[in-house]
Amino acid sequence: MAGERTVADRVDLVGLQRRVVGTLVAGQILGGLGIGATLSIGAVLATEVAGSDAFAGAAATMSTLGAAAVAIPLARLAQRRGRRIALATGTVASLAGAAGTVAATAILSFPLLLLGFALLGCGVAVNLQSRFAATDVADPRRRGRDLSLVVWSTTIGSVVGPNLFGPGEDLAELFGMPPLTGSFAIAVVAQLAATVVYVVGLRPDPYLVSRQLQTEPSGGNEQGGVRARALVVLAIGVLGVSHAVMVSVMSMTPVHLVHHGVALTAVGLTLSLHIAGMFALSPVFGWLSDRVGRYTTILGGQALFAASLVVLALGADDTTLVTIGLVLLGLGWSASTVAASALLTDLVTGSARPRVQGRSDLAMNVAGAAGGALAGPVLALVGYAGLAWGAGVLVLAIVAAVLAVPRSRAARSVAPA
Repeated sequence: MAGERTVADRVDLVGLQRRVVGTLVAGQILGGLGIGATLSIGAVLATEVAGSDAFAGAAATMSTLGAAAVAIPLARLAQRRGRRIALATGTVASLAGAAGTVAATAILSFPLLLLGFALLGCGVAVNLQSRFAATDVADPRRRGRDLSLVVWSTTIGSVVGPNLFGPGEDLAELFGMPPLTGSFAIAVVAQLAATVVYVVGLRPDPYLVSRQLQTEPSGGNEQGGVRARALVVLAIGVLGVSHAVMVSVMSMTPVHLVHHGVALTAVGLTLSLHIAGMFALSPVFGWLSDRVGRYTTILGGQALFAASLVVLALGADDTTLVTIGLVLLGLGWSASTVAASALLTDLVTGSARPRVQGRSDLAMNVAGAAGGALAGPVLALVGYAGLAWGAGVLVLAIVAAVLAVPRSRAARSVAPA
């Protein structure tokens, strides 16, 4: 009878998943423009409005803190109302941040500028939650691949965003806006478009559909749960520590290169290649995590980290070697993040999933902020090579933790239901 049809009968899950991934990719591209503008122009704006170079790091710091602050609230909103409402709400907050940044620059209000940067951090939180949204109704055998496609799409927004400076300045001049704010005006329009994409494209909501599947006779309990708490802690630890390794080394590289007389254009190229390493090959690592396993791919990411840090430590005075090291650093982050995110999704089911995923996003942002804050004093104390060797200790800790997981227990914990 029609009333006895299951959700799987009423909804084309394959078609829904294809639409969900496409929607998330489009939203990530549009939303990434605001993130790219913050990274590339935020430091300059902070210096201009505050009147001191001492506040150059305010954009990155406030953006990271903003992302950390909303990680749990957005996860709870997803748990109650679904991914569509949560992602759209976070994107609207990011839109308000971009508009606030323009207004703060116009009236030279540094506190308002800091608030704008913090709200722009909501876009980072949306970015992180989107990769989990890609797994809600995904085939368990292809969760890593679908998650990695959404991570990959971040490349486009992150690369295009910094290149909006020229068109943005033309736009600012045309409408009489303050200098350096044109890119954020473009970000406002892009965030508005991303909001519409989420509201329209995520129907039916993938998380709500997955929760309904949990209540059916073959689906288990809607409340879901955590299959192995120790492994969940391990997955979140891998995400947080890997992010700290990447941020600590990456954030100090421009300072190190400039102090060695490297031209700003070369510094920009190095960072662009690093960003490409972070995102461009994520589908490959997603495929590997599905085929050879989450733990093996995590260890592969740590091996890339180790190779990167050795190259950076031994070649700190060679711009070419630093560039190679940063590319490897991005690849290591990509492999570790994609595989650990897929592992976390395997381990948590039902309504517990958004809550635990929100905690992992919070851990990533806090770890990244801590890594960036500690990297400066470490660089001043022991130099760039010393920073690389110090980050290597964190890599060894991750490898030891992953190898300590009993293989049979790990296999049982991530087996598809």
